[in-house]
Amino acid sequence: MGHRMCRRHHGSRGVRQDVGLLALRLGTGGVLIAHGTQKLFGWFGGPGLEGAGQFMEQIGFRPGLRNALASGLGEAGGGALLALGLATPAAGAAVAAAMAGAASLHVPAGFFNEQGGLEYPAHLGFAGSALAVAGPGRFSLDHLLGHRTDQPWMLAVTFTAAAAAASAVIVRRVRGQREGDSADSSVASAAD
Repeated sequence: MGHRMCRRHHGSRGVRQDVGLLALRLGTGGVLIAHGTQKLFGWFGGPGLEGAGQFMEQIGFRPGLRNALASGLGEAGGGALLALGLATPAAGAAVAAAMAGAASLHVPAGFFNEQGGLEYPAHLGFAGSALAVAGPGRFSLDHLLGHRTDQPWMLAVTFTAAAAAASAVIVRRVRGQREGDSADSSVASAAD
């Protein structure tokens, strides 16, 4: 009797976990889709690709258009894949990389969102990463397709590639800002 009770309890816990993963995937993916499509298509009051590219250029992500496209695809594409539970390791890695770039921009403002801090992009990046590690659950396209695009090795490969790409973009932005600051100081010194 005890063994049957344990099995029944575990089965309900499994369903609860799968429903929880589905809810987290849909919520996180939906937010990311909305945010990414603002950049890509100007939906939901967003600037569209041209406007996002100009903004990216102004804040040091150069070339702006290419960075806006990569950011928008990481957010909208990664979010859509997370919501569907398809290619979950790659989806989580794309989201983590896009949010690492966004969080790097907000670091000078501290942690909390109301002060312009990194709280919001960090949370989305961690949520995408956690979903990639935990897996999408039974209510997903990955499960339906026999986890062909959700293999354990994919987690290491996609996160390594995403970390390398995000690091390169962030380092390029920081170096560009330093070079711009030293060029501004040279101009100011020459004017004195």
